[in-house]
Amino acid sequence: MAKKVVLAYSGGLDTSVAVRWMIENLGCEVICVSANIGQEGTLDGNREKALGAGAIEYIELDLREEFARDYLAPIIKANALYEGKYPLVSALSRPLIVKHQVEIARRFGADGVAHGCTGKGNDQVRFEVSTMALAPDLELVAPVRNWGFTR
Repeated sequence: MAKKVVLAYSGGLDTSVAVRWMIENLGCEVICVSANIGQEGTLDGNREKALGAGAIEYIELDLREEFARDYLAPIIKANALYEGKYPLVSALSRPLIVKHQVEIARRFGADGVAHGCTGKGNDQVRFEVSTMALAPDLELVAPVRNWGFTR
């Protein structure tokens, strides 16, 4: 089991509970990473929530420029839209978030990465396939999905 985990942290209920849960049930240290990709709202309060839940570190990334340049611009130029209308912004952001999550894991000597996705959607697949492609040596931890969190 991983001893130090980098969690893709949204600041929502699931990832906030996941921080404490991983500490208490897996005995690992948790580093939380939040990414600004230009989504609505702000990441205000995430640092306090993450550290308050027990994370040893909180890192906030501004990925807006990289996301626009390297992910959004190419699909818009290619007219690659879902149902001819939607650029799948959320789906496209996951590999970028994982790229930086893996870099942070390497920098801090972490042996695992985590996400807060449930088992119901495709986000879990996007996070996990991206991680396996970039860092097959890192353990994948999915507390919300694997341990049946309920609200």
